[in-house]
Amino acid sequence: MSTQYEPMDQVKKTFRVSWYRCPIERETLRSLTKRSNAKGFFQAGGHLLLVALTGYFTFRFFNSANWAGFALALWLHGTFITFFGMSACHELAHKTVFRTKWLNVLFLWFFGIPSWFNFFWYKVSHTYHHQFTLHPKGDRELVLRKNPSLRFIYMIQLITVNIAGGFESLGVIPTIGGTLRLALTGRFGTMVGISDNWLEAIFTPNMQAERKRAIAFARFLLLFHGAVIAVSIVFQLWPLMLVVTFGTFIGNWLRYLVGVPMHTGLRTNVPDFRKCARTVTLDPLTTFLYWRMNWHIEHHMYAAVPCYNLRRLHQVLESDMPKTRSLVGAWKEMRATWKEQQTNPDYQFDTPVPGGTDAALA
Repeated sequence: MSTQYEPMDQVKKTFRVSWYRCPIERETLRSLTKRSNAKGFFQAGGHLLLVALTGYFTFRFFNSANWAGFALALWLHGTFITFFGMSACHELAHKTVFRTKWLNVLFLWFFGIPSWFNFFWYKVSHTYHHQFTLHPKGDRELVLRKNPSLRFIYMIQLITVNIAGGFESLGVIPTIGGTLRLALTGRFGTMVGISDNWLEAIFTPNMQAERKRAIAFARFLLLFHGAVIAVSIVFQLWPLMLVVTFGTFIGNWLRYLVGVPMHTGLRTNVPDFRKCARTVTLDPLTTFLYWRMNWHIEHHMYAAVPCYNLRRLHQVLESDMPKTRSLVGAWKEMRATWKEQQTNPDYQFDTPVPGGTDAALA
């Protein structure tokens, strides 16, 4: 039975979270929140360039009948483009990437279209995720418990073509099916594992303009990708539909591995971002593809800081932060937590913080 959620316009009237934030000097924070068009172009343009290059080689190897090269190029293309949605669009939706405001909007469209990412509904939902992180009364964008699965069949789907989708992964059926449902009926299907009832709860009567934009964008996505498929068939440009329309469903493995640890297994209903989010160290390329969201505690604590300044923010706050996990360490922690939850469903990992006390609850 699906859960019916209280409309968020009612929740906001009475529910507040008094968050603990690591102290930082005002001038230092002001410096870190400065946005840069140059740094924005390096991040956004660099990501687009990587995807354009892999798309180019996918075409080139296909035309030369180099099937091994074609498969590798397409797989890398999918691996890179998978980060367009919940990484690139996530940051651009925060409007912190570029100093010039309209550039954030322009690039949001560039990244949202090929990733089938409807940022109109996402921006509304994600506002509550930040405001009430892991407090289920106000944040159902992510509802724990979640299984950090490494099941063989699921991983095969993530490494190859993601058909059915799942936690932190976009599947062909739920993504296109959800877009069709929204475009044709005006009703939300389950999006990226987010409950349709939650999406209905956030689009209260005073949010109908945003709902109409989400519906219009869903229709645009169908028209755009329908046109891409038609051009591919008519002109026999078979790689075109793979690169543009279906690329985001190929090679989802890396985005899954780095996306799952950000909150999974951690404490709910606690007003301390250090205990409900993880910061994870990654290699430089993966950090770039993930738009520096591996500095996740820092992002939640000071969401106005652009992604390219999060590492500096981490260095400023480090003395008051928990020990940073490696990606492997984070997965071990999550898997151990999930195992414990099979016999103790209420168990959550309580991240140790400096001083050995829960500063937020003191």
